[in-house]
Amino acid sequence: MPKPDEHYLVITALGADRPGIVNTITRHVSSCGCNIEDSRLAILGEEFTFIMLLSGSWNAITLIESTLPQKGAELDLLIVMKRTNSHERPPMPAAVWVQVEVKDSPHIIERFTALFDASQMNIAELVSRTQPAEGDLPPQLYIQITAHSPGSQDASNIEQAFHRLCTELNAQGSISVVNYPQHDEKDGE
Repeated sequence: MPKPDEHYLVITALGADRPGIVNTITRHVSSCGCNIEDSRLAILGEEFTFIMLLSGSWNAITLIESTLPQKGAELDLLIVMKRTNSHERPPMPAAVWVQVEVKDSPHIIERFTALFDASQMNIAELVSRTQPAEGDLPPQLYIQITAHSPGSQDASNIEQAFHRLCTELNAQGSISVVNYPQHDEKDGE
């Protein structure tokens, strides 16, 4: 539950990957009095990207907003910041995990994200990497997707559509659907 006196800021830092860079950023965040609520880090080529949701008092968030651009310039980082709000997540009664291995070509990831979009599912995480061609083998694309279904959707419908898409693309894929029991508000009263 968000605290009324808490303020929130999303930060993305992008720059050349090098030892100690993440520690330098997190130390600066801490020195401003902010808490890292959530974060993601990825290495893409020779670059890294670090995304954080920070919380703190109005003064702490204002301090990081005013000092991080200078720190980013010192570290040769591209910094993007946006104030946001924390909120309760709506119930998501089903989670879907997929893994795919397929010959790499344009539009493959788009086909799988469109599948989730057509099923009105929220993609929570998408990870992909390409294995370069080796000998006579073509480049291979590996995809992992985690998605959540809102309360009004039946997540089991996506299984057949996923298998059809894998067959069409000559992909090897696996899907796991987990339905979580939902209780009416009255059940807890």
